[in-house]
Amino acid sequence: MRAIQFAEFGYPPEVCRVVEVPEPSPPGAGEVLVEIEAFPINPVDLLTIEGKYASRPPLPAFLGSDGVGRVRDVGDGVANLAPGDRVLHLGRENWMQRKTVPAGMLMPLAEDIDPHQAAMLKINPASATLMLKRYVDLEPGDWVIQDAANSGVGHYLIQIARARGLRTVNVVRRDGLEEHLTAAGADAVVVDGANLDERVRAATDGAPIRLAIDAVGGDICTRLADCLTEGGTIVTYGLLSGEPCQLRGDQVVFKGITQTGFWLVKHLGGMDPKDIYALFAELAERVRSGELHVDVEAVYGIDQIGEALAHAGRGGRAGKIIVEPSR
Repeated sequence: MRAIQFAEFGYPPEVCRVVEVPEPSPPGAGEVLVEIEAFPINPVDLLTIEGKYASRPPLPAFLGSDGVGRVRDVGDGVANLAPGDRVLHLGRENWMQRKTVPAGMLMPLAEDIDPHQAAMLKINPASATLMLKRYVDLEPGDWVIQDAANSGVGHYLIQIARARGLRTVNVVRRDGLEEHLTAAGADAVVVDGANLDERVRAATDGAPIRLAIDAVGGDICTRLADCLTEGGTIVTYGLLSGEPCQLRGDQVVFKGITQTGFWLVKHLGGMDPKDIYALFAELAERVRSGELHVDVEAVYGIDQIGEALAHAGRGGRAGKIIVEPSR
């Protein structure tokens, strides 16, 4: 059986290898053997390989934060799953062809769900949902501003906000994305740069904005804070710039801007298992219905992992990179 492994931290296309590993053990009591159908390459995966994530796994390491699969076999005592069922794996290390996991780590999915969309279900839409819910009490008609709006989380946030009646200002790094994001449900699209706050006020008719969602860090946090009303909150969930988050003293002292961080792992760790299941069940149904959707730019086989990683790390993409391990 093949899996993707890295034995040193570094540039992902250079340090990741396809390796032969033993077949997983047959499922024991309460376990399920899963064939991984597809997984996306997320920024968290790239950061982990580069050694820049919150934790550095012992090496050599397997990884993969998202993944969807099919049940191949079940052990004794597993009543809610059967061979052939499509499942979301709520655990990690999905960059392999097959694995045996506890049944409690799997959530059954509808047969007619798109497997590529289902493969992206766990990280990005859950992050967008929780960031919109946990920090500021928003009402229909309220505005939210986000950077990295063309990212996977950015697309989900646009769609989830629109379903709640919220309006979004979407900050991007280059021209040419307005039509694409507007089609996805964005209310306003602006290019980052000087006088961002003035251009945002013009796009929103001066409406107050109390919540900013940040994936970049660095000096864009200062510009986002200028766009917020007094007492506004910036929630940072990504490290794309690699730079410390920056706020001016007057923004903190006189304007009362608060900046905090979001890490999905920590939030899920503090949730009741029933609430976690309910969250993913709701998101899965919205993905199945097509309400939540992110474009896929390319699909690779497992032996093309170097190309896939290089593609995922390039700027200017118009969709996610998916890998099918058995392809």
